[in-house]
Amino acid sequence: MPMPQAGDQAPGFQLPDQDGNTVSLAQHAGKNVVLYFYPKDDTPGCTTEACAFRDEHSALGAAGAVVLGVSADSTERHRKFATKYSLPFPLLADTEHTLAEAYGVWGEKSLYGRKFLGITRATFLIGPDGKVKQVWPKVKVNGHVGEVLAALGGQGTTAEAPAPAKKAAPAKKAAGGKAVKKATPAKKVSARKAAPKQAMKKTAPAKKAATRKAPAKGAARARR
Repeated sequence: MPMPQAGDQAPGFQLPDQDGNTVSLAQHAGKNVVLYFYPKDDTPGCTTEACAFRDEHSALGAAGAVVLGVSADSTERHRKFATKYSLPFPLLADTEHTLAEAYGVWGEKSLYGRKFLGITRATFLIGPDGKVKQVWPKVKVNGHVGEVLAALGGQGTTAEAPAPAKKAAPAKKAAGGKAVKKATPAKKVSARKAAPKQAMKKTAPAKKAATRKAPAKGAARARR
């Protein structure tokens, strides 16, 4: 079947959730219903999407909407998936893919060259009057819940926080408690420069005097 478009009457349904409770569109009359279809429990993209709906569940409720997830998995697989990630909303077990066909999201898919039948990721926003208000036919997981909230006029709670500023290194405190600047260490000087100047030239040793003096001429004559 073709996919319902905005303004069309939303196809009704009655399916069991992860706890075995029967869930129908009629029981949510007068409320906005976010009906999102996903391929398979506990797979990377489907887990990211489910956790995003979980994290914004309060904001979606405040915007007047209920969230219902749908896949072809069994109630038992749904229960394990919901328990593992603490999902606070019903997961409908469309094991015969009748609901997926009614919303035009069941068809041939391709993965790594292999073709098979399965659910295409899509979301329908159904108004309080039971009519489709908006359709996301090929959902990209990142940012999708924000788009749904915007369509409801709500505001998310998990906006990305700005990166914290880097902290400056604390100044070291002196004994009195006042911050002091770290003294720049004096440059090392070579031992030659640091040593006191000494006389580089050695004093020449005094010439040795002659040990014997020649006798005076007069003295020599007197001895004769």
